[in-house]
Amino acid sequence: MRDLVEVLFKEIPSGVGSKGRLRLSRTDQERLLLRGARWAVEQGYGEPEDLLYIESGGAIEGADPSLISEKAYERGRAQQGTLGSGNHFLEIQYVEEIYDERAAQVFGLFPEQVTLMIHTGSRGFGHQVCTDYLQVMESAVKKYGINLPDKELACAPFNSQEAQDYFAAMKAAANYAWANRQCIMHWCRVAFMKVLGASKTELGMHLIYDVAHNIAKVEQHTVDGKKRRLIVHRKGATRAFSAGHPEIPDRYRDIGQPVLIPGDMGRASYVLIGTEQAMKESFGSTCHGAGRVLSRHQAIKRAKGRAIWREMEDAGILVRSAGRKTLAEEMSEAYKDISSVVDVVERAGISKKVAKLRPLGVVKG
Repeated sequence: MRDLVEVLFKEIPSGVGSKGRLRLSRTDQERLLLRGARWAVEQGYGEPEDLLYIESGGAIEGADPSLISEKAYERGRAQQGTLGSGNHFLEIQYVEEIYDERAAQVFGLFPEQVTLMIHTGSRGFGHQVCTDYLQVMESAVKKYGINLPDKELACAPFNSQEAQDYFAAMKAAANYAWANRQCIMHWCRVAFMKVLGASKTELGMHLIYDVAHNIAKVEQHTVDGKKRRLIVHRKGATRAFSAGHPEIPDRYRDIGQPVLIPGDMGRASYVLIGTEQAMKESFGSTCHGAGRVLSRHQAIKRAKGRAIWREMEDAGILVRSAGRKTLAEEMSEAYKDISSVVDVVERAGISKKVAKLRPLGVVKG
């Protein structure tokens, strides 16, 4: 486990402003923004089968690279294939408990199985896209006479040019994120093969699901008894479509969409499935994670004088991080208890528990 964590830490760049092994030309970047994870697979980073288990097949149609600023291109050029910082992580886990035997079997999960969970997004590229268009939206609020209780709710009518431009730029950022996770997953597989001396077949590392948690999508939902096309914006939320939905991979269609809810690096994460109740009550959505109880500043203050990495190691969890500050910010006490959160989600009927995953080794930015 120590070797695995060390190799993953070495192979997957992490931390603020981290740069990856890829140096993309403008043409490569534009192609990546249009094709997302498909671009990564075409470059040899992963298997075509992976694309079957990624939301939207790894790329949303309608991205427009021409709407991306030079600054965003520059920030994204060297960050493809990097983990980043904050709550982003790579986590080697094991299946501690199975709650739904049938769903677990379909997902390929079983007790004591070792799994890997990856949490990262569109890095500085997506952040810059957001920053660029926030200014556009602030102007649009004045232009369209929109009264806001808080300026951070800056927006524009969906059919306006400003909104349509942002929507196409956001799709490009989402595609960047799917490509990023695909590249990282590929290098993680290579790291596992290297450390364990196993072939790809012997290793058997298959993608269960890749789902976004900060994205706006046009979807059809029932509102007041009528089917309507809506913009569903999941910010800090994750999709939880029920069995039978056409966007769920064929293999999972009778079960429901896999829902991934990470906790914190010291406790657990969960795999769940979407439900019909979620389709009725939350536009097919559930929570994305445990949620913080301490701000980053409060967590750093509470961790003063403590060696968080040693506390985790004493609990049987190996951790590597690009900086001690991140470990302080991300310590377990900074988060709600994920088990309680997931119990609430299940009792509310918007997701159903399938498996509980315990951390063994963690790489943080």
